[in-house]
Amino acid sequence: MALNSSNSPSTDTEAMDEAAPVCVLVFNASDPSGAGGLSADIATIASVGGHPLPVVTGAYARDSAKIFEHFPFDDEAVAEQARAVLEDIPVSAIKVGFAGSPGNLAAIAEIASDYPDIPIVCYMPDLSWWDEDPLDQYMDALKELVLPQTSVLVGSHSTLWRWLLPDWDSARSPTARDIAMAAQALEVPYVLVTGMPLPDQFVDNVLVTAQSVLGNSKYELFDATFTGSGDTLSAALTALIASGNDLGLATQEALEYLDRSLDSGFRPGMGHFIPDRMFWAQPDPEDEEASDDAAPATALDPDTQPIEGFVMPSPDTKH
Repeated sequence: MALNSSNSPSTDTEAMDEAAPVCVLVFNASDPSGAGGLSADIATIASVGGHPLPVVTGAYARDSAKIFEHFPFDDEAVAEQARAVLEDIPVSAIKVGFAGSPGNLAAIAEIASDYPDIPIVCYMPDLSWWDEDPLDQYMDALKELVLPQTSVLVGSHSTLWRWLLPDWDSARSPTARDIAMAAQALEVPYVLVTGMPLPDQFVDNVLVTAQSVLGNSKYELFDATFTGSGDTLSAALTALIASGNDLGLATQEALEYLDRSLDSGFRPGMGHFIPDRMFWAQPDPEDEEASDDAAPATALDPDTQPIEGFVMPSPDTKH
């Protein structure tokens, strides 16, 4: 079989490079239940068209309902994993999930300072399962080392409230801007605050800075308890930013992706439901008729404000 002389190897390689998915570096713990952690990150990033580069920071011992224990990796092992990839593959964005220890956070911060042009999305999970002393040490290290290099902080309203505003004593709950002002004091320019309670079983998700609310999306609550929603949302957001979308569009699409993942969620064991991050690959039910005019299963609230497009800034590294 003769080779096609019209296509040189260099031309073919260039075409392949242009068609290649963007690469997203992820720091997170291994989750054997598949509900969150690296399992969620890998499936989500691949689902939205990126190539995940997973760095294992530790491992959970958990099922679909509860975390029993966490075993952190050595900080040198985390750093070696990340640097080996970064020296070989162009990385378009970084997600920081649960790093497991202050030492690992220090390793991540040092790596981030060496690559200041790569945007970082930091997800703050609910760590209420952890003992108080290691939790406080971890939170302090995250504030001091990683947040000053973070482009977007993602977390639920209740988690960010407890963490960033521990002395809040007002009768009213803090707004998304209150949380963003606390984050700005730690040099974080943008915050995505999720799960803000609204009347009639709705929640609001707000992209905000200390100066203004940039946009919000309201969704109806599902009648189920989910695990892995935050990792799914933050991984999707990171991959969409890596693909070149401005932050407003990336946020809107990540929220819609999460909503559809939850709508197709399933319960693999006796615990919580988990999002189906590959919902688009599932066959349609036989009794469901396809229609271009059909409304989505969970539509945006009519009062939802669109998240306007704007360019993701390069983080000002101050490590």
